[in-house]
Amino acid sequence: MTSPRTNRRRFLANSLAASAAGVTLTNLHAQAFAAAGNRPKRVALIGCGWYGKCDLYRLLQVSPVEVVSLCDVDKNMVAACADEVAARQVSKKKPRTYGDYRELLKEKDVDIVLVDTPDHWHALPMIAACEAGADVWVQKPISLDIAEGQAMVAAARKHKRVVQVGTQRRSTPHLIEARDRIINEGKLGKIALVEIYCYYHMRAKDNPPDSSPPDNLDYEMWTGPASMRPYNSLVHPRRWRAFNEYGNGIVGDMCIHMLDMVRWMLDLGWPQRIGSAGGILVDKASKANISDTQQATFDFGNLQVVWQHRSWGAPPDPKYPWGATFYGDKGTLKASVNSYDFTPMGGGQPVHADVKMELEEFPEDKTEKDLEKHVAPAIRGHMKDFLANIESRGKPVSDIEQGHITTAACILANHSMQLGRSLTWDAGRQLVVNDDAANKLLQRPYRAPWKHPADA
Repeated sequence: MTSPRTNRRRFLANSLAASAAGVTLTNLHAQAFAAAGNRPKRVALIGCGWYGKCDLYRLLQVSPVEVVSLCDVDKNMVAACADEVAARQVSKKKPRTYGDYRELLKEKDVDIVLVDTPDHWHALPMIAACEAGADVWVQKPISLDIAEGQAMVAAARKHKRVVQVGTQRRSTPHLIEARDRIINEGKLGKIALVEIYCYYHMRAKDNPPDSSPPDNLDYEMWTGPASMRPYNSLVHPRRWRAFNEYGNGIVGDMCIHMLDMVRWMLDLGWPQRIGSAGGILVDKASKANISDTQQATFDFGNLQVVWQHRSWGAPPDPKYPWGATFYGDKGTLKASVNSYDFTPMGGGQPVHADVKMELEEFPEDKTEKDLEKHVAPAIRGHMKDFLANIESRGKPVSDIEQGHITTAACILANHSMQLGRSLTWDAGRQLVVNDDAANKLLQRPYRAPWKHPADA
């Protein structure tokens, strides 16, 4: 017969053993959880050209991510990017490379996907990345047509993904200061007009002959869902914006930044009415088919936002060749990527601030090829906001829906110019009011075998 003392000793021994096993098991679970939670985010880049690398390298500057996959239809471009990434990232590992984003996403082992392709290739990879369970950074404009944008917002919401759009004016330090210090403090008074503009001579002016694509470029895949044009040296790399088949012209490239900045600074939603006029009025010799002159009015009711671009002639203010001018009844604010200037009415104290380029904090910026040094701090800030919202599962400052609003407004401006009339937009129904011809333009046809996401 076992004594009570023996039973008690056995009970205590068993209890201690169970407790120790429990602690060990708990510790193992905790260690496994910590290992999974603390491992670097695994990143893929789709589109390894100029701005793809600008975005990716800023991300590497602000977070110890691991770049595991790269994709580009140019073999030389993706190989060069892989070498550069291996030299830059902490692990020194060379990422896997792909020529087809679908093969990259089949791995389903990335946490973050950066989509930095030409504009006609934004929608399909972004949606596929959401379906693969990744959070996404997608460059602006988010889409080439409005139905694509609607599908992109729907995909982000359905799959509960955090999506940041590359409209980094919202993360530009001196512009945040201008919003907080000038606009939000009421120093402009009542604002009823904002002029936004670009006078850069950025439209392609040459007319090279069509030719065969280089061996390193998969031109069939590069074209993707866009209509097939004969290959031309203007197309790749970087100057594809010369053609409406791949982008939305200077409005889709430059107006979107300034319109989005104004919407963010003034807390605006959708414009109610959009009107635009222009065309190729000066440079008729170039192969480019985008406008060289265009004006657009975005009607927000009691506020008018008026865009103008000219890829010829001189800017009215050489200090502000691309920017926005806010007119209030108490003063005027000019804002650009380089600076801002507030001029009060009645001879008060003006305020001026310049961009801070952070070259000493990030010395590698000094030698990086083609980097817009004045924009790098904004991209870093935008990446930090993206990462913070990945952790919190919140909406980043340039959430996909905000990107859709600004992108769609710019697309509607181009449609207005094409149709020769103003368009009234019903934001709730996502349609142009009483205009069948305009609504037919909301979804462009895709080249087979690619399927438009609105038809999927």
